[in-house]
Order: sequence, then structure tokens, then C-alpha cells
Amino acid sequence: MTIRVAIADDQALVRMGLRVLIEAEDDLELAGEAADGRQAVDLVRARKPDVVLMDVRMPVLNGIAALREIAADEALAAVRVVVLTTFELDEYVFDALRAGAAGFLIKDSHPDDLLRAVRLAADGGSLLSPSVTRRVIASFTARPGQVRRPRPELARLTDREREVLALVGEGLTNDEIAERLVVSPATARTHVSRAMVKLHARDRAQLVVIAYQAGLVD
Repeated sequence: MTIRVAIADDQALVRMGLRVLIEAEDDLELAGEAADGRQAVDLVRARKPDVVLMDVRMPVLNGIAALREIAADEALAAVRVVVLTTFELDEYVFDALRAGAAGFLIKDSHPDDLLRAVRLAADGGSLLSPSVTRRVIASFTARPGQVRRPRPELARLTDREREVLALVGEGLTNDEIAERLVVSPATARTHVSRAMVKLHARDRAQLVVIAYQAGLVD
């Protein structure tokens, strides 16, 4: 299956680098490029790519606002957005995850990580670096005015699923969760999947947001 990828970044050099990377892969196809958030939304509506690599800081409409428009359009429900940031503690990263991003990458990530993120996103997964996830949450919790609120839907989870949700919120991978709980990786994946279904989470990234908002992450 060919994965159609759109690029949204206001820097021509960055777009060129991403384009070259994508076009060199047999299973990836460039679906188009945009130089600002408004162009990105228009491009996604016209081409309906499988994955969008979305820069945060762009003119006309920033990447978060563009992401929200895409996520709010039911006709684009199958489009997955991976947010690109310059800094690990970009103030918009947590907002991106909450808005429905499939994950985020630092722009100087290794090309293999970016390609893996595209393929994971297309397959319904997400790429969340554990160390970056922890730092983003720490940054978010330090903001004034951030109040954790009860999540009634957590009552649907079993004790083990709730425990797994907390570990996802800490940024642990399935293998790390399996090791921590002394279960098989397949069992850990099952618990994560069930938690996503019960909490109506679009992907693992949104589980991180829910875990924080529910107070499961210190």
C-alpha cells in the first residue's frame, strides 16, 4: 500500500528536505506541499492525504489552528497529522496532542524516525518519544491556570487498564509497560487498545492527554 504524504512548512529548504526523503521511499508518495496553515487545510481537503507533516509556526494560520480545522472536518477523519516542532518544549506541542495530532517530532530527528512516524501514523499508531513526552507534560503542568479535572469515563477501565493508562501517560512504550508489569508485550498492547476503545481515544497521543487530565501522571 502506498502512503500519501503532504508537507506543510513555511521554510522552502525544510519542504525540499522532506520531499526528497519521501520520494526516495518506495511505499511513500508526495501528495502536495503547503507554505502556510491555510494552504495546508486547503491541500488536505483537496487531496485527502494519509499523513500530513505539519509545522507549528507558520504564517496566515499556524499549524495548531490548521490541525483543529482538519480534525473538526468529518470528511477528513482518516487523515493523520504528525506535528513538527523546532524545540522539544515547544509551547504548542501539548495543544497539538489534545487537538488530535498523531504525534510529534523534533525537526532535527533522524530521518529514520521521521519515516517510522509516517508509517506508524498511517497504520493508526503514533510516535511519542518517551523522554520528550515526559518533558512536554512537565512543561504543561507548570503553566499557571492548568486545572486537572475528573474524567468520569475512567470508571469504564479495569484496575489494570487504569494502571496501563498511567504508564502510557509517563511515556512508556508497550515493551516498557510489559517489563514494568511483568506481562507479555502482546498483553500490554491489548490493555492499551482496550483503554483507547473505552475512552474513545483516537490514538496513543490522546491517551497521554487523558492520563494527565485525570491526574494519573505526577
